[in-house]
Amino acid sequence: MNKTLTLCKNDVVAFLQKDPRDFTLADIVSYVRERDIEMVNFMYPAADGRLKTLNFIINDLAYLETILTKGERVDGSSLFPFISAGSSDLYVVPRFRTAFRDPFAPLPTLTMLCSFFDFEGKPLESAPEQTLDKACRAFTERTGLQFHAMGELEYYVIAPDSGMYPAADQRGYHESAPFAKFNDFRTRCMSYIAAAGGKIKYGHSEVGNFTLDGMVYEQNEIEFLPVDARDAADQLMVAKWIIRNLAAREGLDITFAPKITAGKAGSGLHVHMRLMDAQGNSVMLDPESTTGRLSDQARTAIAGIMDLAPALTAFGNTNPTSYFRLVPHQEAPTNICWGDRNRSVLVRVPLGWSTGGDMCAVANGAKACDAVAADPLYSAKQTFEIRSADGSADIYMLLAGLAVAVRHGFEMANPLEVAERYYVDVDIHKPENAARLAALPTLPASCAASADALEAVEGIFEEYGVFSKAMLDGVTAKLRSYTPDRTDEALADKAVMLEMVRRYFYCG
Repeated sequence: MNKTLTLCKNDVVAFLQKDPRDFTLADIVSYVRERDIEMVNFMYPAADGRLKTLNFIINDLAYLETILTKGERVDGSSLFPFISAGSSDLYVVPRFRTAFRDPFAPLPTLTMLCSFFDFEGKPLESAPEQTLDKACRAFTERTGLQFHAMGELEYYVIAPDSGMYPAADQRGYHESAPFAKFNDFRTRCMSYIAAAGGKIKYGHSEVGNFTLDGMVYEQNEIEFLPVDARDAADQLMVAKWIIRNLAAREGLDITFAPKITAGKAGSGLHVHMRLMDAQGNSVMLDPESTTGRLSDQARTAIAGIMDLAPALTAFGNTNPTSYFRLVPHQEAPTNICWGDRNRSVLVRVPLGWSTGGDMCAVANGAKACDAVAADPLYSAKQTFEIRSADGSADIYMLLAGLAVAVRHGFEMANPLEVAERYYVDVDIHKPENAARLAALPTLPASCAASADALEAVEGIFEEYGVFSKAMLDGVTAKLRSYTPDRTDEALADKAVMLEMVRRYFYCG
């Protein structure tokens, strides 16, 4: 029995009984014919971080095979600022492994994400998905390891306040109905995301919960499982598209914005990472340790992130409201450091499953959980997460930047010394730890400062042809376009903050 296919919610996978990575043209055609699919949609990311859509009605088998193999032309200058109108034609060609049945389409529709190709039929070097692919390939070529990632997708649901069962302000973490109003909406989103191929870990309500001007604002989170970083980016993009579409159909408002009002929890996009060997085994833990100590490889990767942390905000925190969230005492990081199970740090090593005890047996009886305890996934759950990014992030470029950063760790002369220097084992925001806090460098506090940080190390991101110079110039130009970004003024004046929040409410 193939456990990865059994119980799969993606109808294409269930029908074909194949791993999506093995899908072929014949498989897609077979699914279209047997499932009476009438339309094919191509989707692809643009510079605004959102998915765009191209619809095809299926005329005949020859036409279907043509669009699946040859793709179609699109106007690249309308999608990306670095492409001029004089040479703007691009091809979009579907990636079969991303196929899913569109849950919103009025006609039976198969949707796939696409890759961009230039006028010579070569992968577009500056395309978001191609940049991430190059970053992952460079990481593997230099280290022999695979880079996996997963996202924690936080968002606010907004609807009229009925006044019934009010939740405690800023106490919404893991709340149940009826005090949490949108659990059912979240679980429907999760079902749709799983049907689109998303590998979900769990969902829950989050801390943020408040009422304002007759509206209830409830923060929720959907967390994914670690997969190849390229698949992780695709899944996050589709998930955001699904959440927004389902909300629109149910009369709800949704925002992934990093901050939506003063004094309330902002929404982050925490990204967990893990390193895998060529055989698909985790290398995150020291094999000689009995206490779950991180391996030298994992600490080396963290050292790379510590060294490039300021520049990474250019990809993960892309508009002025991002910097309303990155302030002290908001469970969002401001200083560059890492630690175990510590939510005051930039990179957190969450609790792992290395206790040595059989918790299942304690909870259920001595022999109840033998099969689960023996499962290799049990020891592969260890990750480390970066907590600075938010919903404004360009997901492909953020994950590409993280892949560059962890590779950079392996290319540093003294990564373990760097990792040790940035390690903290205390809550750095407590008064008694003020001296330790003062010794730590800080993240950029504005878009312009993030642009400066990226420019200072842009050569590292350009190595091995991962990021193009044009793409990096586009990132820094966008960050500087907010001048003056009014971050300091907004932090001191709630009216200014709310005006800026409204401007970037639907970012990402």
